[in-house]
Amino acid sequence: MTPLERSSSAVGADWPPAAQAAVPARVPTVDVSVVIPVYNEADGLQQLFDRLYPALDAMARDRALTYEVVFVDDGSRDRSAMILSDRYRARPDVTRVVLFNANYGQHAAIMAGFERVRGAIVVTLDADLQNPPEEIVKLVDAMRAGHDYVGTIRRDRQDAAWRKTASRAMNRLRERITHITMTDQGCMLRAYDRRIVETINQCREINTFIPALAYTFANDPIEIEVGHAERAVGESKYSLYALIRLNFDLVTGFSVVPLQAFSLIGALLSIASAVLVVVLALRRIFVGPEAEGLFTLFGIAFFLIGVTLLGIGLLGEYVGRIYEEVRGRPRWIVQAVLERRSDEPRSPAAT
Repeated sequence: MTPLERSSSAVGADWPPAAQAAVPARVPTVDVSVVIPVYNEADGLQQLFDRLYPALDAMARDRALTYEVVFVDDGSRDRSAMILSDRYRARPDVTRVVLFNANYGQHAAIMAGFERVRGAIVVTLDADLQNPPEEIVKLVDAMRAGHDYVGTIRRDRQDAAWRKTASRAMNRLRERITHITMTDQGCMLRAYDRRIVETINQCREINTFIPALAYTFANDPIEIEVGHAERAVGESKYSLYALIRLNFDLVTGFSVVPLQAFSLIGALLSIASAVLVVVLALRRIFVGPEAEGLFTLFGIAFFLIGVTLLGIGLLGEYVGRIYEEVRGRPRWIVQAVLERRSDEPRSPAAT
């Protein structure tokens, strides 16, 4: 059975009737869709094209598969949109381009790509060439072997030491809080079954983490190793602040354990404070007033204030997420979509 047949027949097949009804019956028309978010990558796009299309053409030829590439320009301020338009005109048979009117973030761009894919297998890839496009075939083979979600682990990761250390720490914290096991959460080279993509499309969350969301929907996930290289040109779009925000989204979007933990901490501190008040009262009665203990009380008070402010900030994260959801604003605005209509004749592939 081809991936196309497998996906169209498996959409919601093992779900209860209510869940099956929630999954739209869109029949895939190609075997593999590759979704690539792009933001200010003008200097490196030609290198990406030079490696991506030959790799996909070889996969299509060797495995008798059809494919498409969906680029989503996330409001780039450089020439990225123009370069993507030129690429669409060069390969309209397999290329589609979605143009945002502003910058909405990597995961919003991927979600917009998910809404327009036609493939039975959907692969996400960053445009910076840190994950080689030649590795896509490994993910497709794993999906054709029967898995519905293929995560990846970067082999010989070429990142700064602080970034790798922070990533390991956040991985451990995330696993304890959300019980979602992903060895390498920062690698976006991943493959998804069409059923999972359709289910993700039903989630109207403004802030989410797609690999973790897909993991919760997967029946038979697997992780494989893929290559990793230094960024060819430009700089990473993920600053330290952006990484912190991403992990806040991941933790608060998939668990209420942080709120429960602070409730427990608050209860323990309340008990400790009551005991301290009793001890100080007894000491004043039997020992007398002591001015020397004033700074100790200040230290305790400042500690409790700090814990309180941290808890309020965490609570604000959850309230802020609710606020963004209930406003009901569009998650993104698509300025234009470059794609060939299904009734147009297929033109010879250009290189």
